[in-house]
Amino acid sequence: MKLVPQKVFFTKGDGTHKDELRSFELALRDAGIEKLNLVSVSSILPPGCKIISRKQGLRTLEPGAITFCVLSKCSSNEPRRLIAASVGCAMPMDNNGYGYLSEVHEYGMTEKEAGDRAEDMAAAMLASTLGIEFDEDKSWDEKKEVYRISNKIYKSTEITQSAIVTKKGYTTVVAAAVFIM
Repeated sequence: MKLVPQKVFFTKGDGTHKDELRSFELALRDAGIEKLNLVSVSSILPPGCKIISRKQGLRTLEPGAITFCVLSKCSSNEPRRLIAASVGCAMPMDNNGYGYLSEVHEYGMTEKEAGDRAEDMAAAMLASTLGIEFDEDKSWDEKKEVYRISNKIYKSTEITQSAIVTKKGYTTVVAAAVFIM
């Protein structure tokens, strides 16, 4: 049996509840993936895996299905705490090559900061496998220019959810790349 995903979609959500597990379930519900048996996998985007919309992806899934995903989750019950979960994605120019997905789950990081970091990590992992040299301490824009000039990285993107924890209990944020077989 060959388990190589043909499609992927990105989704995100947040939830708040007095119980941490329920806040996680509510975050998954907000993301539209609460009815699935999620299996977290590592960071490879298979060659030729097509990115589809969240709406298209959710239509293909059945309740209870074993579903592979790259999942980022962050939870806290500390009032006023800023939390973020992000998944970054980088795809090679060569459609026969594989890409990378990365997760960031951080406290005190804005949505933009977490998204930039996740996208940067995915692009950096892909760049290293493609032999693209760059200084990791440079700004995201400077690195993006190196990727563009190399003509080996096709595209990078991210999806991020952030929230400020309320006094109502736990807040959980999730971001996911969900694979379709």
